[in-house]
Amino acid sequence: MKQLLFFAVIATALYASACKKTDDTVDYQYHAHINAPTADDKHVGDTMHIHVDFESHSMETIHHVNIRIYNKADLTEVYNMPTEAHVHATSGSYAFHDDFILSNANGVTAHTDWVLEAKVWGHEDGLQEETATVEFHVHP
Repeated sequence: MKQLLFFAVIATALYASACKKTDDTVDYQYHAHINAPTADDKHVGDTMHIHVDFESHSMETIHHVNIRIYNKADLTEVYNMPTEAHVHATSGSYAFHDDFILSNANGVTAHTDWVLEAKVWGHEDGLQEETATVEFHVHP
């Protein structure tokens, strides 16, 4: 039991120290590729699939990601995921998938233009941040 506890403490310490060491000279070459949704018009009641591939073209760690949907006119936000932006994907890529229902209950109104924004950044807020967007219109 003591060996298991010792291993858990060592593993946690290694993970925490690896994440804290950030070299500002590293070129992450981050990109967010929005595969879905497209800019095609949508309708209230549609289930919209969200698929974003975040990657570092230099194969560095993907530290933080965020996807949000907001009203283009008044910036009202109706979607903001993942709940924990710190994903720490060491493989140099991170795929995000989700489904979102375009409904009044979720704050989505018809005759409105919406923006899906996908953002990726390093360990510190804004470090080599890259953003991609796609705009779409929702009909009744």
